[in-house]
Amino acid sequence: MPLLRTAKVINKNDSLLLAEMLKFCDNSRMLRKNDAAFSTFAAYPFFMIEKIRQFADSTNFTKAVTVTVAAVLPVLILAQFGHFETGFTIAIGAFLTYPADIPSNLAHRTKGLLTASFIVAGCMLAVNTLHPYPWVFYPVVIVLVFFLSMISVYGQRANMVSFSGLLALALGSGHIHTGWEIPAYVGLVLAGGLFYTFISVTFNFLSPHRYTELQVAECMKLTSKYMKLRGDLWNVDANRAAIVEKQLHLQVEINTTHENLREILLRNRNNAGNSNRSRKMLLVFISLMEILELALSTSFDHSKLHQKFSAHPQVLNTYQNLAYNLASTLKRISKSILNRKKYVAKHQLLQDVEALEQAIARYESELGKEAASEGVWMLSNMLHYAEKQIERIKIIERAFTNKIDFKDLKGRDKDLEKFLTPEYYPWHTLRENLSFSSTIFRHSLRLTLTIAIGFTIGLVFPLQNVYWILLTIVVIMRPGYGLTKQRSFQRIVGTITGGVIAFAFLSFVHHSIIIGTLAIVCMILGFAFTAINYRIGATFVTIYVIFVYGMLNPNFTDVIQYRIIDTGVGALLAFVANYFLWPSWEFINLPGFIKKSIEANRNYLEEISQYYNHKGNVTTSYRLARKSAFIELGNLMSSYQRMVQEPKSKQKQQQQVYKLAVLNHTLLSSLASLGTYIQSHKTYKASEAFNVVVNTVIRNLDHAIALLNMDMQVREAQQSQNEELAMRFTELKNIRARELREEHLTEEEELRLKMEEAHLVIEQLVWLNSLSEKIVKAARQMELVK
Repeated sequence: MPLLRTAKVINKNDSLLLAEMLKFCDNSRMLRKNDAAFSTFAAYPFFMIEKIRQFADSTNFTKAVTVTVAAVLPVLILAQFGHFETGFTIAIGAFLTYPADIPSNLAHRTKGLLTASFIVAGCMLAVNTLHPYPWVFYPVVIVLVFFLSMISVYGQRANMVSFSGLLALALGSGHIHTGWEIPAYVGLVLAGGLFYTFISVTFNFLSPHRYTELQVAECMKLTSKYMKLRGDLWNVDANRAAIVEKQLHLQVEINTTHENLREILLRNRNNAGNSNRSRKMLLVFISLMEILELALSTSFDHSKLHQKFSAHPQVLNTYQNLAYNLASTLKRISKSILNRKKYVAKHQLLQDVEALEQAIARYESELGKEAASEGVWMLSNMLHYAEKQIERIKIIERAFTNKIDFKDLKGRDKDLEKFLTPEYYPWHTLRENLSFSSTIFRHSLRLTLTIAIGFTIGLVFPLQNVYWILLTIVVIMRPGYGLTKQRSFQRIVGTITGGVIAFAFLSFVHHSIIIGTLAIVCMILGFAFTAINYRIGATFVTIYVIFVYGMLNPNFTDVIQYRIIDTGVGALLAFVANYFLWPSWEFINLPGFIKKSIEANRNYLEEISQYYNHKGNVTTSYRLARKSAFIELGNLMSSYQRMVQEPKSKQKQQQQVYKLAVLNHTLLSSLASLGTYIQSHKTYKASEAFNVVVNTVIRNLDHAIALLNMDMQVREAQQSQNEELAMRFTELKNIRARELREEHLTEEEELRLKMEEAHLVIEQLVWLNSLSEKIVKAARQMELVK
């Protein structure tokens, strides 16, 4: 009994001890949780400092500092000699030239700024000279507004030069001079534009390569995101529709970054070619484009693969881990560029490849060579893809670890100038757009009429600063309804917020030096944020405008009141005009974008077929067709994004359009997969089966284009042609097998390679034909609901 009681006491003590241990463990977990929270809290200031540093290192901030220096410096210097008005006029010229400062090679950048400077001065001259003669002034200004709007047809640089001219017309109408003041005023405005050009070029020489580095880092980050999304597709429970949608939206951003890099790296390459830094960045850019194509080319039926390897999930998990590490490596290189730090590799990619090879070997040994043959073919193709990606990533790693070998560039930079958008401005482009079928023409008419209404309101109502209404219209109004609506809301909110903040501050602070210093800071932040977050940018712009008026005019409350009223009137006019005056609803333009995307994919397939049949080196026409397919898919998604910002009643056939966008993306992925396989493997003579199916797919795509064109004759002819395809894909495999037997192959390895090629190529052909038929069906459904 005593022994039993002792045992019970021990058990009771053990229980108490166990309870205390569990309680301690819980407390430990809580402490660890608290420690983690504390670590996160403690790291937050460093995180914010890093974010601020990156913001200060960005191109937008650099441009904001450039325009602030160009505007403030003349004012500060000339004010010391009693010529504040002179300095302020020069600052206006700098402000108006600034929008045309698009990052590019130095020659084109300088030409754009000089053109903008003279257009701004010319607009100021016309407004001031003609203002005393209203019957001439208003018609001429209206014609100038229309002409300046129309030159946007020549591309982004022309669009921003046009914007500078429109701002000059709007601002000039509120600052009228007479007599000999006119040439003096116009000369000072021109001097401001030239001074801004000088400051911009000077800043460019201080850090000539930073913009390129930041664009490469951005391209790398976006490519990494894309690869990460491809890796997410391998999750068993992945929401594949949502992942594909993210990829499509990401494609738009990637295309924009690619175009920026082509502009800066390829134009005037004869001059830049002597720079090792430029050649290094060009090599990195080419490698990133190839990485993206390879990432897109991994078009697998993930559901089928998960079923096939359900008993061996480790194989797919090993591959997914490798895919994630590929994406993570690119992201790490991108961060090293942004932070100006030496890149240090973290992931052992070659070890990841070895792990995948071992997983494939285990799979083959467990199932047996015969039973595992098809699975090994699939896994070997995935392994080959990973090896190709690592090759290109290693090139990029060498570029940022001072181990670069420019032999990697040999042959890959051939005919790159053909990938640039031509820099010429023929008159026929302008003439071709003088019709209501042109979005730019409709926007120009809409803007011109809205400006005319703004002038009329200024004549009828006793408003203090009518030119603020005109400026708001010019700044807010865009060809698309969605962006105009968004900017109208953001500008009104930003103006009200900035007005309240400025009013509250000026109510307590009256020291001119403090107000002037804060005005300069707000000016920098306003210009820097305008491209990033328009609402925040409008807030800071309003604050610094009111601060400047506060220093010049003690009755600043009227300034706040009239600025808010004029901004509201201008925003309302822009919003209403975009809805009622020849609106450019995206559902009208979308069939054209869909058709161009299908045509680009068809041309890409034709180039792949020609390359497979004739072998040799990859031609420039092949690469141009591939580039076009990527760009047109991005343009299609851009149009779709604009449509979803429009009123619900104008989002016609939204599901059908999105379905066609997804099908075109999947088709491009399959084409890239086929093209990449043919380029990176030793291939043999194209079979009869290959050419039959390729021709069928091309006819299907032509059929879809005919449906979108409403071409009845082509549609009927296409239907009769489709009936000619009597063979099935099981028969195609038999045809290829027969061709291989007739070649009397003796070497086992060569026979295995040819059988692998036959299997993988025909699998892609089956998928291509299925996709083309789905595109035809979707195009027909879209045509039926018109």
